[in-house]
Amino acid sequence: MTDTPPKDDPNQDLGLGSRVAQQSRQRFLNRDGSFNVSRRGLSLFRSLSLYHWLLTVTWTRFFLLIALAYFAVNAFFGAGYYLCGPGALQGAAQGGPSDRFAEAFFFSVQTLATIGYGRLSPHGLPANLLVTFEALVGLMGFALATGLLFARVSRPSAKILFSERAVVAPYRGITGFMFRIVNERSSQLTEVEATVSLGLWEKVGGAPVRKFHELSLERKRVVFMPLHWVVVHPIDESSPLHGMSAQDFAASDAEVLILLTAMDETFSQTVHARSSYKPEEVVWGARFADMFHPSPDGRISIDVGKLHQIEKV
Repeated sequence: MTDTPPKDDPNQDLGLGSRVAQQSRQRFLNRDGSFNVSRRGLSLFRSLSLYHWLLTVTWTRFFLLIALAYFAVNAFFGAGYYLCGPGALQGAAQGGPSDRFAEAFFFSVQTLATIGYGRLSPHGLPANLLVTFEALVGLMGFALATGLLFARVSRPSAKILFSERAVVAPYRGITGFMFRIVNERSSQLTEVEATVSLGLWEKVGGAPVRKFHELSLERKRVVFMPLHWVVVHPIDESSPLHGMSAQDFAASDAEVLILLTAMDETFSQTVHARSSYKPEEVVWGARFADMFHPSPDGRISIDVGKLHQIEKV
C-alpha cells in the first residue's frame, strides 16, 4: 500500500491547477495518452516545433512528406533548368516544351542524388550556378533526412497496450479497481512503475468541486514484466471509491488517470505511457478472463488476444 496524501494537498491536481480542474468538463487524458489541452496566444512559428513534429508524426505521413519534398525539389530545379533556355543542357533531346521539361526534371534527379550518368551536362553560367546550388541542397537534404530517420528509429518509446475496459471485481474479501497492461514489443521492460489517480466531482459546502486522489495500489512497481500485469487498487475503507456504486461513479464524472514509467532494456532509457478510464469504460461486477494457457514445451505462455476479455462474476 502507498500512503494517500491528505485531501487538502495542493499537489493532488496533477499539475493542472485548481482553476483548470474546476472548469474542465471533458476528460483530461485521452486513451492514447494525449492531453485535452488547447494552447493559444503564441504565433505559429513560436509554437510549432518542426523537428518534434517530424519525430512524432506517423511513419506513413513521414515517408509521404519525404517523397513529396523530393519531387517538389526536383520539379523546382527542373523548372529552373528549363527557364535557362534550350541550350542549358548539352546532350538533351530536341523536342517540344514537355520533352524539354522532362529532360530537365530527370537531370535534376541525377544531380540531386549525385548519380551523373554523363549523357547530360550543364552549359553556360546560369545552368552551372543552378547545378552548384542544387548539389548543396542535395547534400544537406539527404543528411537531414538520414538524421531524422535515424532519430525516429533510435528514439525509445513504450508501446504498452491497456485493456479496453477496467473492472471493479472481488479482491481478497473486498473489491478492487483493476485494469491490465501488456508490452506489445518483444523488447523487455524493467522497473515498471504505475501511478494511478482518480479525479471526480465532490460536494464541498454544497458546491461541486473537482478533487484528485492518488490511489493506493496492491503493487505499485514490478521489477520485470515479460507477461502481463493486472494493476489493482483495493477498495478498502481508506479508498475514495469505498461505498461508491456504478451510478455514483458515473454521476461524479470520474476519471482514472494512469502514468506508467519503465526502463527499456534495449536502449537503457526510461519510457512512459499514459491512459485513462471514464465511467463508461469501467465494468462493475466483472473480472478479467485468464490469459494463461498451457504450452506444449512447458514454458509459461499467455494469449495477448485475451487482454480485453472480461467475465461477469
